[in-house]
Amino acid sequence: MKIKLLHTADWQIGKGFANFEGDAGALLRTQRLKTVDRIANIASEQRVDVVLVAGDVFETNAVADDTLRRTLNHMQSFKGPWVLLPGNHDAALADSVWTRLTRIGLPDNVKLAIRPEPLLLLNDRLAILPAPLARRHEATDITEWFDTAITPTDVFRVGLAHGSVANRLPQKSDALNMISDTRSETAKLDYLALGDWHGTLEIAPRTWYSGTPEPERFRNNEPGNVLIVTLTEPGSAPIVEVVPVGHFSWKQLEHTVSSADDVVALDALLAAESQVDRLVASLTVRGTVDLATRRLVEELMDRHRARCHVLRTNDEELVGVPSDQDLDRIDTMGFVRAAIEELRTKANNPSDSESLVARSALQKLYLEHLRLGD
Repeated sequence: MKIKLLHTADWQIGKGFANFEGDAGALLRTQRLKTVDRIANIASEQRVDVVLVAGDVFETNAVADDTLRRTLNHMQSFKGPWVLLPGNHDAALADSVWTRLTRIGLPDNVKLAIRPEPLLLLNDRLAILPAPLARRHEATDITEWFDTAITPTDVFRVGLAHGSVANRLPQKSDALNMISDTRSETAKLDYLALGDWHGTLEIAPRTWYSGTPEPERFRNNEPGNVLIVTLTEPGSAPIVEVVPVGHFSWKQLEHTVSSADDVVALDALLAAESQVDRLVASLTVRGTVDLATRRLVEELMDRHRARCHVLRTNDEELVGVPSDQDLDRIDTMGFVRAAIEELRTKANNPSDSESLVARSALQKLYLEHLRLGD
């Protein structure tokens, strides 16, 4: 009776990444399809019986037909059944990706779970109970029908849904598309496969979020996985294995700089990142330094930006205060020197309303002086 499932969700194929310019954004887009290849290969290697995709297969219902065809092509290496569920991004509207996929033509092994009714697979050994979203947001629990769903005796009952499990998520979520945290018990499910939360998480008994297989945001909630779920016999607890599949690694980094030694430490922090060409990083640098040290930080970030897939930097909290040595390098006399000294006085006085303006002006003078040559 043993059955092995691959549980995944939140592919969001067609996601634009418009806030990433040029090749960086294009590669993030194409990687999502390559990750579908990886999922199909794992399903074949692990000899799973069925792949369940728990919603948000596509980013929107407006993705191009070419994107739909490409997605099907990338699923081809797994010949067993795929069950695709509409989520809030790709709800089963009257005109949707699901109606267009039907017109395009689906392979026999791709099943669309677009109606709330049992879907019997594997010679009636497995009953999938889907809760497709027919619109982006539902105010009621659309998994409630699972409790009274009639399925053959001695089959595995597996729920498939997309939404927020009530009272369980570690962060506040919208009170929409809510799912009871006791649904696996009240519906006598052997497993409840969920999508919507983008991290891998066991949320309640026999109830898991697989998370998105390809990370797409700066959030430390264990994305980048699929789940291999083994059901040994109806009523027994599932055996769940977390399998990493993500290509890109998204990280938020922070570093405080107050001296040249801290710049060396920041260099070591970035250099220690493995597979840096797959790194999408957001780096915040803060502290108070002289202008020469601030320039070292900027040069370091430029160097590492060329190594990473994406390195976004925020140095607004890195305050450059000119030292005597900084100002002495601007070897000038008379009016210019007097102006520099006045700016320096303002910059060193936090109570002066023009302190930030003075710091910025001094930094620009310093960098222009370096550009023109000492």
